[in-house]
Amino acid sequence: MYRITTATTLLLLAALCGTALAADQPLNTPPEGFTNLFNGKDLTGWRGRQGTYSPYAEAKLTKEQQAAKQEEWNKDRDKNWSVDVAKGEIVSNGKGVHLTTAKDYGDFELFVDWLMVSPNGDSGIYLRSYPQVQIWDPSNAREKGNGADKGSGALWNNNKDNPGKWPLVLADNPVGRWNTLRVKMVGSKVWVWLNGKQTVDGQILDNYFDRSKPVLPTGPIELQTHGSEIRFRNIYIREIPAGAPGEAGDKGPGEGFKSVFNGKDFEGWDGPVDQYEVKDGAIMCKRGKGGTIYTKEEFGDFEVKLEFKLPPGGNNGLAIRYPGKGDTAYVGMCELQILDDTADKYKTLDPRQYCCSVYGVVPAKRGSLKPVGEWNVEHVIVKGSTIKVELNGNVVIDADVSTVTEYMAKSKHPGITRTKGFFGFAGHSDPVQFRNIYIKKLD
Repeated sequence: MYRITTATTLLLLAALCGTALAADQPLNTPPEGFTNLFNGKDLTGWRGRQGTYSPYAEAKLTKEQQAAKQEEWNKDRDKNWSVDVAKGEIVSNGKGVHLTTAKDYGDFELFVDWLMVSPNGDSGIYLRSYPQVQIWDPSNAREKGNGADKGSGALWNNNKDNPGKWPLVLADNPVGRWNTLRVKMVGSKVWVWLNGKQTVDGQILDNYFDRSKPVLPTGPIELQTHGSEIRFRNIYIREIPAGAPGEAGDKGPGEGFKSVFNGKDFEGWDGPVDQYEVKDGAIMCKRGKGGTIYTKEEFGDFEVKLEFKLPPGGNNGLAIRYPGKGDTAYVGMCELQILDDTADKYKTLDPRQYCCSVYGVVPAKRGSLKPVGEWNVEHVIVKGSTIKVELNGNVVIDADVSTVTEYMAKSKHPGITRTKGFFGFAGHSDPVQFRNIYIKKLD
């Protein structure tokens, strides 16, 4: 009895100490490297915004229209959103517009605490004005058919076949207790942790307003109101610089990948390597030079991950299943275009010539290219006659080239049925740079 009593007392003391320590932590005080989005006193830095209003429609408003619309939204905000100053909490009564940051963000890491006040609640966090990291009551029987029982913390508005739609684990605290979300967004990829447990692992956020396009590269953070009282606090953000190493969430290139470039010279490469140079750990085509350089090893089905950086108006390409001679765009399976398609001289190109397109065959979705001078991350998967290309976290090509019957300028591509060949770069006189080049065999 004495041992049991003593152990119980020690456990109670530890619990009380832990509670005291948690209470001692100052609210709404950001950790190092993060910026506070809520000062605990008022809604400075936040505006109202109708959540169903697409960012594309908002961008088309004139300055006068925008000002009038914002005044209307802010009046609604002030009716339905408030601050509990005594507790340092933002309070939504469940009605009206969303609460939205006045500032837009690109790539970021976000922390936010949320509290569902009563059962059957529903809310969410919009990322760059796109829905959403879902928040709801897993015990809400009315929403079981919509997946509420799986829990909060996933990208509920994603397509049904996107694995990010449902959380990896059920991590919600009971209604009436605070929850902590950690969200990281790089490109269109999202990682989410709820109460320290990962619920989304690098899944692409689908574009709710136009599913044919990737989400916009910048936009605000929105706190959703959705019919029930919800409270928020400790809202912190860290902006991630474009191309910052290690921020894309990948733990290296991944299992099975091997480097095909040592960062120092052209060991393992063939072709006109004298037309290229290695600069700052990257392969770069010399200005005014060119030709296709390629790995000495051939590949059938494979994945390649790499980074590239474009100079103004820069032009190059990825040689896919290249036979070792000739124009890879036609004699190889294809050339995947690498191009500064924002340059004025490229305004009138065929859509099948823009960056990441299967040159002359399949057009890539546009809008994912980083500004000139910044590093882009590209991931290509080649299986049989299919090619999938991901640029900065956005899928821009997902095609079966064997089904294509119309080619640019009616020029056939005799090599498009090739099942094996070399991987390389098709230089076109511009100092385009490539680094961190990893390939994984799939056959």
